[in-house]
Amino acid sequence: MKENNLLPDLAAFLYQQSKAQNGRLPSERELADHFSVSRGQVREALAILEAMRIVERRAKSGIYLTTNQASVDAMALFARAGVPLDPIQIYETVELRKIHEIKAAELACVRATEENFERLREILQLSEQKLAAGEGLAREDRDFHLEIVRATKNSVFHKVCSVYYIMGEQRLPIYFNDPDRGRRSHAEHIRIFEALQRRDGNLAQALMSAHLQGAESYWKGLIDGPDGDRPLQTLEKA
Repeated sequence: MKENNLLPDLAAFLYQQSKAQNGRLPSERELADHFSVSRGQVREALAILEAMRIVERRAKSGIYLTTNQASVDAMALFARAGVPLDPIQIYETVELRKIHEIKAAELACVRATEENFERLREILQLSEQKLAAGEGLAREDRDFHLEIVRATKNSVFHKVCSVYYIMGEQRLPIYFNDPDRGRRSHAEHIRIFEALQRRDGNLAQALMSAHLQGAESYWKGLIDGPDGDRPLQTLEKA
């Protein structure tokens, strides 16, 4: 196994083993045998997962999963490995994304360059082509929003927001399966872009807030269900 694949694969395997074995996790030796790597490689990967608060290693006791304390980076790692997020974490991620991107719209009105605007035009044009072909806008939606964040000229801000899209990589195609939702989203993107071009920070924030409210309501509706029930299986697949 390649070293760059070990970390997400190990995280996913430990998660699955924890579910299957009632919390018991394999030893370093067992993990090394399973992945056909050295114990040193496993130990190094476990140290990283421990720093991300995914696992806890206890002397003379074993390895324990601690995903309830996992960092945001850890949640992104799980998403990349195909491990489903907790439904409440999904909603909380969408909520936090909304807070950040409303601020991003305000800052972009002040800091965006013509290069940013040109990139946004390209994304909108590609979105129109995808809609005409009956295709979803998952990638274009991500690119549009992250370009606005990039326009803030704050690289840390962009890295933080990029994590949200890694975590939602498997869910966005589901959200955009509905063609009408894609068309509405595209129309809202155009209005946001026009507000950015006019450097109207108040309008850009208001439009971004209304735009993201739709996604927030969608995921909250899935979590709560029609009668307050939480369809965990549906969300875990999403």
